[in-house]
Amino acid sequence: MKAGSGDQGSPPCFLRFPRPVRVVSGAEAELKCVVLGEPPPIVVWEKGGQQLAASDRLSFPVDGAEHCLLLSGALPTDAGVYVCRARNSAGEAYAAAAVTVLEPPAPEPEPQLAERPLPPPGAGEGAPVFLTGPRSQWVLRGAEVVLECQVGGLPAPTLYWEKDGMALDEVWDSSHFSLEPGRAEGRAGAGASLALRILAARLPDSGVYVCHASNTHGHARAGALLQVQQPPESPPEDPDEAPTPVVEPLKCAPKTFWVNEGKHAKFRCYVMGKPEPEIEWHWEGRPLLPDRRRLMYRDRDGGFVLKVLYCQAKDRGLYVCAARNSAGQTLSAVQLHVKEPRLRFSRPLQDVEGREHGIAVLECKVPNSRIPTAWFREDQRLLPCRKYEQIEEGTVRRLIIHRLKADDDGVYLCEMRGRVRTVANVTVKGPILKRLPRKLDVFEGENAVLLVETREAGVEGRWSRDGEDLPATCQSSSGHMHALVLPGVTREDAGEVTFSLGNSRTTTLLRVKCIKHNPPGPPVLAEMFKGHRNTVLLTWKPPDPTPETPFIYRLERQEVGSEDWVQCFSIEKAGAVEVPGDCVPTEGDYRFRVCTVSEHGRSPHVVFHGSAHLVPTARLVAGLEEVQVYDGEDAVFSLDLSTVIQGTWFLNGEELKSNEPEGQVGPGPLRYRVEQRGLQHRLILQAVRHHDSGALIGFSCPGVQDSAALTIQESPVHILSPQDKVSLTFTTSDRVVLTCELSRVDFPASWYKDGQQVEESESLVVKMDGRKHRLILPEAQVQDSGEFECRTEGVSAFFSVTVQDPPVHIVAPREHVFVHAITSECVMLTCEVDREDAPVHWFKDGQEVEESDFVLLESEGPHHRLVLPSAQPSVGGEFQCVAGDERAYFTVTITDVSSWIVYPSGKVYVAAVRLERVVLTCELCRPWAEVRWTKDGEEVVESPALLLQKEDTVRRLVLPAVQLEDSGEYLCEIDDESASFTVTVTEPPVRILYPRDEVTLVAVSLECVVLMCELSREDAPVRWYKDGLEVEESEALVLESDGPRRRLVLPAAQPQDGGEFVCDAGDDSAFFTVTVTAPPERIVHPAARSLDLQFRAPGRVELRCEVAPAGSQVRWYKDGLEVEASEALQLGAEGPTRTLTLPHAQPEDAGEYVCETRDEAVTFNVSLAEPPVQFLAPEAAPGPLCVAPGEPVVLSCELSRAGALVFWSHNGKPVQTGEGLELRAEGPRRVLCIRAADLAHAGLYTCQCGAAPGAPSLSFTVQVAEPPLVKLVSELTPLTVHEGDDATFRCEVSPPDADITWLRNGVVITPGPQLETTQNGSSRTLTVRSCRLEDAGTVTARAGGTSTSARLHVRETELLFLRRLQDVRAEEGQDVCLEVETGRVGAAGAVRWVRGGAPLPPDSRLSTAQDGHVYRLFIHSVVLADQGTYGCESHHDRTLARLSVRPKQLRVLRPLEDVTIIEGGSATFQLELSQEGVTGEWARGGVRLQPGPKCQIQAEGPAHHLVLSGLGLADSGCISFTADTLRCAARLTVREAPVTIVRGLQDLEVTEGDTATFECALSQALADVTWEKDGQPLTPSARLRLQALGTRRLLQLRRCSPLDAGTYSCVVGMARTGPVHLVVCERKVSVLSELRSVSAREGDGATFECTVSEVETAGSWELGGRPLRPGGRVRIRQEGKKHILVLSELRAEDAGEVRFQAGPAQSVAQLEVEALPLQMRRRPPREKTVLVGRRAVLEVTVSRPGGQVCWLREGAELCPGDKYQLRSHGPTHSLVIHDVRPEDQGTYCCQAGQDSAYTRLLVEGDAPLST
Repeated sequence: MKAGSGDQGSPPCFLRFPRPVRVVSGAEAELKCVVLGEPPPIVVWEKGGQQLAASDRLSFPVDGAEHCLLLSGALPTDAGVYVCRARNSAGEAYAAAAVTVLEPPAPEPEPQLAERPLPPPGAGEGAPVFLTGPRSQWVLRGAEVVLECQVGGLPAPTLYWEKDGMALDEVWDSSHFSLEPGRAEGRAGAGASLALRILAARLPDSGVYVCHASNTHGHARAGALLQVQQPPESPPEDPDEAPTPVVEPLKCAPKTFWVNEGKHAKFRCYVMGKPEPEIEWHWEGRPLLPDRRRLMYRDRDGGFVLKVLYCQAKDRGLYVCAARNSAGQTLSAVQLHVKEPRLRFSRPLQDVEGREHGIAVLECKVPNSRIPTAWFREDQRLLPCRKYEQIEEGTVRRLIIHRLKADDDGVYLCEMRGRVRTVANVTVKGPILKRLPRKLDVFEGENAVLLVETREAGVEGRWSRDGEDLPATCQSSSGHMHALVLPGVTREDAGEVTFSLGNSRTTTLLRVKCIKHNPPGPPVLAEMFKGHRNTVLLTWKPPDPTPETPFIYRLERQEVGSEDWVQCFSIEKAGAVEVPGDCVPTEGDYRFRVCTVSEHGRSPHVVFHGSAHLVPTARLVAGLEEVQVYDGEDAVFSLDLSTVIQGTWFLNGEELKSNEPEGQVGPGPLRYRVEQRGLQHRLILQAVRHHDSGALIGFSCPGVQDSAALTIQESPVHILSPQDKVSLTFTTSDRVVLTCELSRVDFPASWYKDGQQVEESESLVVKMDGRKHRLILPEAQVQDSGEFECRTEGVSAFFSVTVQDPPVHIVAPREHVFVHAITSECVMLTCEVDREDAPVHWFKDGQEVEESDFVLLESEGPHHRLVLPSAQPSVGGEFQCVAGDERAYFTVTITDVSSWIVYPSGKVYVAAVRLERVVLTCELCRPWAEVRWTKDGEEVVESPALLLQKEDTVRRLVLPAVQLEDSGEYLCEIDDESASFTVTVTEPPVRILYPRDEVTLVAVSLECVVLMCELSREDAPVRWYKDGLEVEESEALVLESDGPRRRLVLPAAQPQDGGEFVCDAGDDSAFFTVTVTAPPERIVHPAARSLDLQFRAPGRVELRCEVAPAGSQVRWYKDGLEVEASEALQLGAEGPTRTLTLPHAQPEDAGEYVCETRDEAVTFNVSLAEPPVQFLAPEAAPGPLCVAPGEPVVLSCELSRAGALVFWSHNGKPVQTGEGLELRAEGPRRVLCIRAADLAHAGLYTCQCGAAPGAPSLSFTVQVAEPPLVKLVSELTPLTVHEGDDATFRCEVSPPDADITWLRNGVVITPGPQLETTQNGSSRTLTVRSCRLEDAGTVTARAGGTSTSARLHVRETELLFLRRLQDVRAEEGQDVCLEVETGRVGAAGAVRWVRGGAPLPPDSRLSTAQDGHVYRLFIHSVVLADQGTYGCESHHDRTLARLSVRPKQLRVLRPLEDVTIIEGGSATFQLELSQEGVTGEWARGGVRLQPGPKCQIQAEGPAHHLVLSGLGLADSGCISFTADTLRCAARLTVREAPVTIVRGLQDLEVTEGDTATFECALSQALADVTWEKDGQPLTPSARLRLQALGTRRLLQLRRCSPLDAGTYSCVVGMARTGPVHLVVCERKVSVLSELRSVSAREGDGATFECTVSEVETAGSWELGGRPLRPGGRVRIRQEGKKHILVLSELRAEDAGEVRFQAGPAQSVAQLEVEALPLQMRRRPPREKTVLVGRRAVLEVTVSRPGGQVCWLREGAELCPGDKYQLRSHGPTHSLVIHDVRPEDQGTYCCQAGQDSAYTRLLVEGDAPLST
């Protein structure tokens, strides 16, 4: 069975071939290649046809697809050709490379030794090798230069020099240089050498010099750089003498070049001369030297280029290119102008210097801080990083370059919008002064030169490329300069080139650009010869012309019926190649083709005619091995062959049938399966048994026999259950049983716990029952928890056992407990559980409590306590006692009475914006405490603008809309304590409300322009800028402010006022672009736009108009064309007047004149009147004119005006054109012409000017004489012409107008296309065109009574073939046309067609045709018998050609077409061939198709049909039909069937809070769907889940609410199900456990619980009709169906009805609060001293708000009035005594319930005296 190409993968392909290597003996040689293939190929190395093996000196490293041959210590015997052979199942490929081993240079013998000298360097056979190369040099002009090189090689190489790629004699005269052989004294036979000596070096001599060496083995080259420098100029001897100018002054104005600032300017000067001229560039008269921004070089076209980078204003000036040689000097100059941008940097960059490894700082300033900038190093954008730190501070832009390196030296730019740039140089000081360029682009084959200048002379640097050192032959150093010269670079030379000097380095990227080359031509004369059995001989000739570069031939093969070509091997020489059967992978018919390959590409392939049948010879690559398996397993035997071939398997000598995929054998029966995959053969014995042990397996094929034995072992034990690790959880005292079932009965097993083997006891029992092993724990304890393992024969079962105590329940407390204490009081929290040994954990605010000196944890039986021995306010919070899954809650509040204010503890600073809401919060330790708010020492008064709020222990001061005047210090005071708040109010940031976008305005000059900007605040300041500069107010620019509006007014705008205006409000800006155009230019006078003017000619004509404004420009046009001033047309301008003057106007000056300004135009229609017409002097005398009959007569006169009208008359009658008369007007001349006068033309002719009576006239008299006699003056001459030429007969008659008659052979001639007669005066001619043989005869001419005759002879012309017959190859049945072309059109029968020298036989298939010069022979439906030599003959010429007819080829008339169907359908493929009865094979994916239920194959005549049914997605692929050498293929594409919805959605009705699930089923599992609700797509969320389970698609909506009701749909592709409706019904909630009324004392807590019928039901609480919210003294929580309300620190006013409502259900209870007796919490001082006239305030705080107090003085109750004011604020009560007097002194008492407080008021000071 043949494996198709799709099964073979891809054959090996060399991506990189090994390159030839030349090494010195003893060195290391390495060959590298990269080869790919699928499967990965096996690579071996060969030499001399023998495979190489690894040794101490030879290794074969492999790195991925890269394969290497590494040869250490190369010897001369190692030289030769090494072949890399890559092979896989798909094919084979070869590549070869030569290794040349050179003898090392021999040391020079010592003078005192008499031994023979060692062989000279390079004496070994091989390519040239440079022993010493030329060295780069830097010299002054006029110095002598010598470049030397020495080369070794055998045969002796030929040496020659080049400069910059050109031969030396093309560059210089022979007198400028000389070539000298190098001296060899003392070094006999040191090798060939050649020295180049340059006499008196000139500046143009600078360049790259390359020495080439070549012999029969190869070519080598080495280069060096020569730089010729100008010597320093010496000062003049006379100090008073003026210095000589550098260049001569220019004799003409220089060219002008404009460039925008920041752009590059490039000047190119092309100079020719011999000797080659020296070029110098000058700027403003000073010589220029190259630097960072001025580059000087010579381009590839020979031009000299100066390039100024990033032009600045300082670069403007005159640039001169001066060229001079010994013959003279020339100059070329250009004036550079730098156009500065409108927006400029406020402070540009400045050049900076920095030391290597240090930093450099570049700084500039932009006009506006909001302008973005970018930093560049030359053309590279710099992004912020550690290396390049970029800082923006207002308008300052700063770049800091860290860790300076040599490559940081260069030009840096800062760029803002509009590409406005500022440029600076950064100089890095270090060991390297001149660094390498950033990159260097060189064409392949050119020379690459890199220069580095160092600070110190004589130092040695290191050149490397991509980390590898470069050879010393291309490196040179001289003083401070270091050069690297790479002559004739190739693509391998590209990379990163680095020069290193210590820690300093500079790098460039060398890029080699490829030059496009034409690929080589194809081989010729390719032929195939089938040799002896299983070989084929292929021959060919080299391409013509032979390629200039080295090339190889690549031979490829193709198996007939396949489309893939596989490379066989590559060879270097043309000739004969024998291809054996071993070169093909499988047996079959193969075709071959060959092509030429070089480094420039590949030629077209040349296919060898025919095919050859080859059979591979198999070899054993990997043989059979003995197989050991367990009883019941499959045994697999496999071997690998060297080629694809069929084989036979044997079991105990019995052949196994391989034509069936599966079979059985033996008494067993033993089932087997045979497989072949490429080179691998496999036999699989299925489920072998113990009695099959010892069976002998054999394999046989041509050339290979191998066998192996089968051994069956006892099957190992394995665990049937459990398969995975088992996790079990038990409660203490439970019975635990762990069971493990093995595959074998009574097989031993061991039990382990936590890695230790268990021991049996009363508490642990181990049992075995057949396959089952059990471990039993009768009464499990917590310590029995762990990892259990049942282990046997290397397999184990694992059990994770967890034993837990039973759950714990909290007995007390069952409700939330609130504990209130004061500082240092002992607090005890108690929790009782139902089991004494149950573990209990305490938590505070979510963190577990650890015992300490401040927290004690006690346990006593089931009672657990948390004790706070000395409570502090910081330990207050929520405590939890956790026992198992239950919790008890305690809320502990510790009050520190030493400090009333809990928050804030320090001063608070509040920053706010005007109109913002400000809240000042102060938290107290007691909810009943009263505070006093002050601002800047004054007590505040509550108002709508200042609110005082009180909530539990929190006191707030609220400023709803704060103002600037609200800034200040606020105090919250209580007793002697206070909390301080510093409030700072600022204006909000200014925003520009209008305009939001950039505004563009266009105005006319002198028009008023207003730019308006509206701010968010009226008093905000703004600044106006124009083009980045702040504007100043003047008469031409007015700044206005009107509330929030700001205006910039240009009362009379001018064009220069245009630009970009910015209104900057600090936090925001508005942009305006203003364009001011000039005013319209109008024509004021004349008012009419069109005038008709008439003047006399000749005369003066002046056209005048006035324009406004007076400076307007006008243009004058005449008849649509613009006029130019001249002497005949003058243009004037004076003030507003514009004139056009014609000093001497002529009639032709009449026309339409237009005066046009930019906006208007006026038209002048000018006409010029002429004087009366007069006759000028006549040309001929007006006397009588006598003529002979037939002679022409011309009468003419001249008028004073060309256009005047005249009338001619003859004897008083008007004369009209015709009847031999012609009237003409030639300018001012009038002519009457009589072509041939006769007697009727005699008489008086008058020419009158105009028809008016008395008009001027002129008369002529004409007389005609009698006609003369007709006679022939000259005779005809006989003519002899060639056939096809013209013949002309000529004679003369008198008089000239006499008639003549022409005759040929006595017959009167009628003029026609062939016969033409002409008359010219008295001459008469007859012309016979294209004379034929039958035109020969006598020609006669008769005139009057006389005649003359002459003979015409016609000679026949040779009929020659211009286009001759060509050989024709045709296929049987085709039509053939043979065609020739003759030099002239021959007559019928002039040519004849022959075959084999004989006329063509009569045949209906043969026909001939003639089309002018072309003759054709048609042969219809050629047959093999038509093959032969055909000819076409004329009387003078003959041409032959060969007709070759090949048998009819099988062709496809109607090919296969691609088919695309849906899976499950049928596909039909049809094709029609050119022949009937052809047998072919159908294949899919390379596998032959056989007829069957799903495959129908038919053939009807030339048509072939294939029908495939029941197709699936895997059936997609290539369908092919193969017959003989013909193969046709098409693509079968099976597309996935469209997804349909099998089961649709259903309407749903759910209860509120439940989960709604929509489900539908699809026809396919892999399909994406989209869910929609009310037409909008849905996305997954916490409540919405979208699932795909096979073909099912589900939408789950959890915790449904009424908002979820609606319509839902599911969409997949074009299918849709739905919409369906979701109805959410309201949940019916009922109260299961009612609220219970609670009675508590003031200050205690109260807990209310209500249980409802639903779990997730939201409820609400009310107290006294007021809704309750969590926070402060209210805590609300829900535990499942239970809802809990906890009220802490009850007050008397809290008493009332408590209501819980959940939906329609509700529960009500009463809260009763027992009020405590009213007590004083804070008393007034015992004594208080007040000054006379001041106010005295006595204040007390009682235990609860609303309590009544009574104030007394000396036992008498005080009543409110002007003197006494009684205040109450919550629990705080105050007595205010106004205007205290001495008589107010005494004892005051405050009574609150049963409690009293006394204060002694003392009054100091004297009372003011009354007047």
